[in-house]
Amino acid sequence: MAKGKIKKYRKPLNLNIGMIIFSVIFIYVVVYVIMYFQTSHIVRYEVKEGSLAVESIYRGIVLRDETVVYAQTAGYVNYYALEGERVAKNDLVYVIDESGRLADTLLSMNMGENSLSNKELTEFRSDIVNFMHEFDAKQYGTTYDFKHYLNNTVMKLYNTNMLQSIQDLNGASGVSVIHNSYAPMTGIVAYWMDGYEDLSPTAVTAAIMEGTEYEKKRILSNSLVAEGDAVYKLSTNENWSIVIPIDAVRGAELQEEGYVKVRFLKNQYESWASVELVVNEEGDTYLQLSFTNSMITFMPDRFLDIELIVEDETGLKIPVSSIVQKEFYLIPEEYVIPGGKNGGDCIRRQCYLEDGTISSEDVEIGIYYFDNETKEYYLDSSMLNAGDILYQTDGEDIFTVSRRATLIGVYNINKGYADFKQISILYLNDEYAIVKPNTKYGLSVYDYIVLNAESVRDDQFINQK
Repeated sequence: MAKGKIKKYRKPLNLNIGMIIFSVIFIYVVVYVIMYFQTSHIVRYEVKEGSLAVESIYRGIVLRDETVVYAQTAGYVNYYALEGERVAKNDLVYVIDESGRLADTLLSMNMGENSLSNKELTEFRSDIVNFMHEFDAKQYGTTYDFKHYLNNTVMKLYNTNMLQSIQDLNGASGVSVIHNSYAPMTGIVAYWMDGYEDLSPTAVTAAIMEGTEYEKKRILSNSLVAEGDAVYKLSTNENWSIVIPIDAVRGAELQEEGYVKVRFLKNQYESWASVELVVNEEGDTYLQLSFTNSMITFMPDRFLDIELIVEDETGLKIPVSSIVQKEFYLIPEEYVIPGGKNGGDCIRRQCYLEDGTISSEDVEIGIYYFDNETKEYYLDSSMLNAGDILYQTDGEDIFTVSRRATLIGVYNINKGYADFKQISILYLNDEYAIVKPNTKYGLSVYDYIVLNAESVRDDQFINQK
C-alpha cells in the first residue's frame, strides 16, 4: 500500500465585520486623542457683570504738631499731669526733685480715703476688657503702652498729696530742692519720644514705614534726667494726619475724589479724611489723610492700621488672560463714510484702472474705536496699507495713511470667528479686570470671548468648547 502525502488543511479567510468596525473606531480614537493633545484649544468665556474688591487695608504713620519740652534743671522727674489729657498754659506738668526724697515720701504716705470713684472704676474695668479684646501678639509693644496707662490712672490717687509733700520737703530743708515746671502752651501731654516729632509728609520713606529700627522711648516718673533732656511733649493742634504708601494711579484717583472714609482697625472708629498725594525725594508715592478730630484718641500711637472704605469697581468682569493689544491705523473723521453700499462704514481709496488711470473705490471697513478728543477712527490695519491715499467725501483734500496706534481689547467669538473688541479697563488685578460696559465698539454682558487671547489670531474661525 503506497504511502500518501498528508497536506495541511488551510482554513479559509473568514473576516469578522465586527472586528473590522472595532479596529477602525479604535484607530480613529487613537488619532483623535493624539491630535487633541497636539492642538491648541480655544476655550470661550461668557462675559458677566461683576466687581473687584479694591485693596484697602494700609499701615500708616501718624503725624501731629508736637512740641518737645526739655528739663531746665537736673534731678528726678515726677509727673503731675496725666498723660493723654489736655493741659492749659501755665498748668503744672511735672516737678524736678534734686534730692530724690520726694518718691520715697510718696511711697510711705498713707493714702487715706483717697480712692477711685465708682465711675472711674467702671472706666478702669472697661479699659482692661477693651485691651484684652484688641490685643494682638504680633504687636506686643502695646502691652507696655497699656501698663503705662494704668500707671497714669493710679497716679490719680496721690496727685493731690504730691503738692503737700513738695511743700513739706522744701519747708523742712529751708532750701528749694523741688522745682515746678509749667506748660508753656495748651496741648495734650505725652511722656514718650521716638524722634519723629518733626517728621514731614515728604520725609516719610520706605525704611521708616517698615519700622524695623523704630524705638519708642518712655520717660517714667522718678527717672533721673539731666538739664536739657526731653521730659515730655505737647500735641498742640487737633488737626493731624496719617501717611500711607500707595500706588501712584490709585492715589491719584483718591485725590481726585477729595475725601475718603477711613476705618481705624484699632477700635473700628470711622472718620472722613481729606486726601493729598505726596511724593518724597526718592520718588515714592504716599497718600496723606488729614483729620480734624479724634487726635487725642490715638495719642499713644505712631503707627496705625486703617481701612479705606471705598466702593468696589463694578462693570464687566473678564479674565486678564483674555486681554490683548492690537495695532490700528488712525484715520480722521472726515475720511470715513458712514453707511456704505451694504450698510457698513466705508472709506474712499485711490486706485488705478487697467489703463493706468487714477480712480477711486469705496472699501467697506471695520471701525474698532473713535477718539472723541482727536476725532480719529481706529481702522483695521489688514484693510489698509501704509501710503494708501484716501479722499474726502465732500471735498478735494486727500489723506495719506501712515499713523498707527494701539488698542487694548479682547477677541469676541459671538459670530464664530475671532473679532477684536476694544475695552476700557476700570480696574485690574492679577486675575481679572473690570471693564466699562456697553461701549459703542466694545463688549456687552453675555458676550462670548476667547479665554486665552494668545491661542487665536485675527478673524480665525472658532470651534468653540
